[in-house]
Amino acid sequence: MIEQTDIEQKEKNLEDIRKEAEEKSCPVQMVLYFINEFLSGPMCGKCFPCSLGTQEAKILLIKIAQHLDNTTVSDIAALRRIAEIMIQASRCKKGKDAGRFIAEQLNKSPAEFSFHLDGLCAKKECLFRTEYIINPDLCIMCGKCLEACKYNAIISNLKTSLVPHSLPFEIRQKICTRCGECLKVCPSGAIDIITIDIEELVSTPQQL
Repeated sequence: MIEQTDIEQKEKNLEDIRKEAEEKSCPVQMVLYFINEFLSGPMCGKCFPCSLGTQEAKILLIKIAQHLDNTTVSDIAALRRIAEIMIQASRCKKGKDAGRFIAEQLNKSPAEFSFHLDGLCAKKECLFRTEYIINPDLCIMCGKCLEACKYNAIISNLKTSLVPHSLPFEIRQKICTRCGECLKVCPSGAIDIITIDIEELVSTPQQL
């Protein structure tokens, strides 16, 4: 049953992936989800624009979503170049369509992509000061969040759970993209979201 589910996930077509991606409100998270699902499926690997372009796009999107210290406008420009190259040089329609999706979101929401360079996410889906934290008092140690995280941002400390103050599961904030997949699968509501209002961030730009 599990193997069948894995096969079905790998065989998602781009239209299905697009519909799922568009459930996200933030365009950065939307494209990041699309690319991650694209990469999780079968790829022919016959051309570099698609196989390498999508990998590089994922790195850039995570960087933008997390508002890392060295994130600049050049990262958005690089993402746009990757999309254009994929559209022009990919050998298959799948690669070209993936490039078009990236370009489409960049063109539709240029301001929102730019806001992320200042650590602002209008939709509050990937504010760099938003943290997902697992509440140990509610965690039932089922491990579903660990399985759902596609970015390996959740680690298990079950082997050291006997050590005082050791949490069964932890979310590594530097890797977490705030995609929300762990929230969907947690049966006990053990994942808390700590965030700062955009208004507060805007009023204190010197702290960014």
